[in-house]
Amino acid sequence: MTAMPDLLGEAFERIQDEVDSAFDAFLPVPDDTRARLVEAMRYAAIGAGKRIRPLLLVATSELFGVNRNAAINAGCAVEAIHAYSLIHDDLPCMDDDDLRHGKPTVHKAFDEATAVLAGDSLHALAFDILTQPDTSTDPFVRAELVATLARASGHDGMAGGQMMDIVSEQEDYDLRQITRLQQLKTGALLAASVEMGLVLGRVPPEGRTHLRAYARDIGLAFQIADDLLDVEGDEEKAGKALRKDDGQGKQTFVTLMGADQARAQATMLVEQAGRHLSGHGEDARLLVELANFIVKRDH
Repeated sequence: MTAMPDLLGEAFERIQDEVDSAFDAFLPVPDDTRARLVEAMRYAAIGAGKRIRPLLLVATSELFGVNRNAAINAGCAVEAIHAYSLIHDDLPCMDDDDLRHGKPTVHKAFDEATAVLAGDSLHALAFDILTQPDTSTDPFVRAELVATLARASGHDGMAGGQMMDIVSEQEDYDLRQITRLQQLKTGALLAASVEMGLVLGRVPPEGRTHLRAYARDIGLAFQIADDLLDVEGDEEKAGKALRKDDGQGKQTFVTLMGADQARAQATMLVEQAGRHLSGHGEDARLLVELANFIVKRDH
């Protein structure tokens, strides 16, 4: 794993433990024939990934004094959507992958039907979590959280970007189209994480502009870094198959810009993201370090 400063390393360790504990509580295994489904959900959601999205949400919310447990709940909702999307992306009808986070994908560890249902159920769980009073006692905040995550997940967000990605195998996209694709497929959930932190903090729309800009910049930087990893990364560290985009003939930031220019663009975006946070001073240090980590990570 890429070396991280103590602040960020400790923040990742803490958020990973908190999210795992929360999912463990959200997903008790029932004593009936639904057990296999819940075990598949737990397999996908617990001990999986870096938890960048929940950390973004929590770090944003802490700028505005939000209760951490409430922010963890909302972060788990985003992570449930992310986990469901990975289950479905890995299916034979989509990317047909055998490995995710260094272990067999859900349809390999269980079966395709269970994987589909596990993804569906994690999608439902996300919104169940957001409607709970433990996430917010304010029904208007809960409603805005639900609306934010719903928009980021569907045809105007992640799923729409995935559709554009599928179509890209038959069409040659230009840089503008690739940017739009990635703003939806990857950037939408990252932006939603920041936005939901602002919603929990009861920040009015006019006070959200600078953090929305931060989220937009790191979303694009994240995908450029992913494209670079797909070309240059180590499969063992990544825990998944790499170099598939080139084999499928997909256009990416790297194929359109070249590796050096893509890397320079990601660096510029991260520096710009940091400038958006300048008004928060040292309070935003974690968000700044998280932005830098996005382009330096090795998986």
